[in-house]
Amino acid sequence: MTSSELLIEAFDRIPAQVHDVVEGLTPAQLTFRLDREANSIAWLVWHMSRIADDHIAEVAHKPQVWTSSGWATRWRLPLAPADTGYGHTAKQVAAVTGDAELLLGYFGAVNEMTTRFVRTLTDSALDRIVDKNWDPPVTLGVRLVSVAGHNFEQVAQAAFIRGVLERNAHH
Repeated sequence: MTSSELLIEAFDRIPAQVHDVVEGLTPAQLTFRLDREANSIAWLVWHMSRIADDHIAEVAHKPQVWTSSGWATRWRLPLAPADTGYGHTAKQVAAVTGDAELLLGYFGAVNEMTTRFVRTLTDSALDRIVDKNWDPPVTLGVRLVSVAGHNFEQVAQAAFIRGVLERNAHH
């Protein structure tokens, strides 16, 4: 198994998890928050998609799907187009709304861009320095693992919220 194949294996696991979390939920369920400061499923999936879009577009030298494919226009969020959700306040989290179709559509477009890029990589390409703002500098391989890890973290949080919703629906 090549490094590229290993990364594809990781990124290919995420769509099923995202679909399991999002499918069948209403916009009200997607924006439900466990408390006033908590993130919603909609925010978590949007944020995870925005971070992946931002980070992968940068290292692939491509435009972000968010702006280049019209997702920012479709969502009509009261946020700057470059906003990825990093550091959002509770009020900004509440502003991220959307239905399952928007969430899955944007996530799918980002994941497609990600896997298309990763499939082109050689092992030696993963050693390319992509961010000198850290010590040690961040390689492409480390950045890709970081994005995959962030995706798994965000989708797990969203799955927890869905579990709470389903448990409360049965009681």
